[in-house]
Amino acid sequence: MTRSTFFVEEDKILTALFEEGMDNLHLYKPLSEPVYSERLLTLLSEDYYKRITVHEHFYLREEYGLKGIHLENPDDSLPYGYRGHVSRTCTAISQLREAKKKSKYVFLKSLYDSHSNPADRQSFTDAELKDASRHGLIDRHVYALGGICLENIRQMADLGFGGVVVCGDLWNRFNIHQGQDFKELIAHFKKLQRAVGW
Repeated sequence: MTRSTFFVEEDKILTALFEEGMDNLHLYKPLSEPVYSERLLTLLSEDYYKRITVHEHFYLREEYGLKGIHLENPDDSLPYGYRGHVSRTCTAISQLREAKKKSKYVFLKSLYDSHSNPADRQSFTDAELKDASRHGLIDRHVYALGGICLENIRQMADLGFGGVVVCGDLWNRFNIHQGQDFKELIAHFKKLQRAVGW
């Protein structure tokens, strides 16, 4: 998932991440003007558009031929007439069963304390996650979100999650105000890939 704010080197970093095998980017820029998302998209190769899901400004999906849209609430309705890829965020295990029926995949949010938003604290115990996995609620259609890092990413695979959403653990390795060299960020992305093998 992108940082919530735009920054100068972002298109270069996203391009490098796609080149290293990132298969799905969630463009998450809450409360931003759509023109900034449009500008970012025009700086990326059209080859990557089919791997980008938008959280806002859903018209971008059609205009740029993007992968799909993401709804922040499992009960939100689709935009009128929308057909295509949709994903949703769940904040409770009890939401997973119904949300999966209406989505290609869902995020289960706040698995650990967030690296990018201090207000998002861990919501589930290990026992609750294991129980959800044992009952088939966690499967390849559920992605782990919140505090995912090198220390816990393998556990997400072991629980049966279909993927993980990495945000703060990655973006905190690059100073958006002064940085130009993002080799550490890319190297960390490769470590995350190797750790889980998805």
